[in-house]
Amino acid sequence: MAEVAVDPSGEFLAIRSGPSVTRFHAVWLRDNAGDPETRSPGNGQRLITLGDIPAGIRIARADVRGNTLEVSFAPEDKTVPFDLGWLERNAYDRAPPQGRGWLAPGIATWDASLSNDVPTGVFSRLMNRGDALADWLGLVRRYGFARIVGGPAESGALLRIVDLFGHVRATNYGRHFEVRSEANPINLAYTGLGLQAHTDNPYRDPVPTIQLLYCLENSASGGESLVVDGFAAARRLREENEEWFDALCGHCARFEYAGASGVRLASRRPLIELAPDGELVCVRFNNRSMAAVRDVPFERMTTWYDACRRFSEIVDDGAMAVAFRLEPGDAFLLDNTRVLHARRPWSGPGTRRLQGCYADGDGLRSTHDALIAAGAP
Repeated sequence: MAEVAVDPSGEFLAIRSGPSVTRFHAVWLRDNAGDPETRSPGNGQRLITLGDIPAGIRIARADVRGNTLEVSFAPEDKTVPFDLGWLERNAYDRAPPQGRGWLAPGIATWDASLSNDVPTGVFSRLMNRGDALADWLGLVRRYGFARIVGGPAESGALLRIVDLFGHVRATNYGRHFEVRSEANPINLAYTGLGLQAHTDNPYRDPVPTIQLLYCLENSASGGESLVVDGFAAARRLREENEEWFDALCGHCARFEYAGASGVRLASRRPLIELAPDGELVCVRFNNRSMAAVRDVPFERMTTWYDACRRFSEIVDDGAMAVAFRLEPGDAFLLDNTRVLHARRPWSGPGTRRLQGCYADGDGLRSTHDALIAAGAP
């Protein structure tokens, strides 16, 4: 049974449940009240501004009734119920994360050993949505990528996959693009050359957060797809040399693309990006699109290049990569802010043709959470 005690100042209260004690400020509780005068019953959006809350807000009284905490605020003379489970899930009175480069709950890093258990969904089952789609989207969120098998070898079929969770993000490459050999390619992806593991479009701000590649033809020799967990690579660099890790986190690289008429894209971001509290949130790595680095101090430039060289070696380490061959109707989707992708060179009389497109991760997360909340019938 939970117990509550209000601090004599009224500025905060403390909830004790067994040995655990969690504190909440009066202003935080009032700002997060769920009553119909504070939040719209229809959509949950807040109906008041912070300016509508008295600057001297305090807790006049608090009582636990079953699974509900009732809080009375002064000087408003307003009483609001809070679900104790909701408060537990949203508690902020906890020890700060330890170390730079920590990962959000639910993320699992991986290496080549995942080749024996590649996260995979079957096209026809995903199209039925429900549990199959919820499970597959959950795999994408956990591992940062997942395969799809058994789809139709039809142009545009990849758009049906994006429709399951979001919307295509059009770019200068179009709503979708072809990945096959061209005589005068505007991008090295449109050749038979092998490509180092990379994230796409680091020269955009923001980058597309989801990428989908769908196979239509693959009779060429070679051309296997590879994926590398950028988060695992970043954490490996941190374990080997924390100074190098900090160099790639603490200084911006520059990326540019001007390979087509009328297009000049540029961005300035670190190769390894951390949130202010140290959470590892993004990896950008694309040697083909790297511009001249000019945001690293003279005294740190050699260290930065040493760090970048080592990170590149880690990315190229075969022990980090999962490899697979796409057959017509197969596809894979990846989180472009985390997972790097590559391909081995291909040649010979055969044909290799893929279609690709971009989307955004917020739609994928939204669909997954909505399916889970609804029980994914």
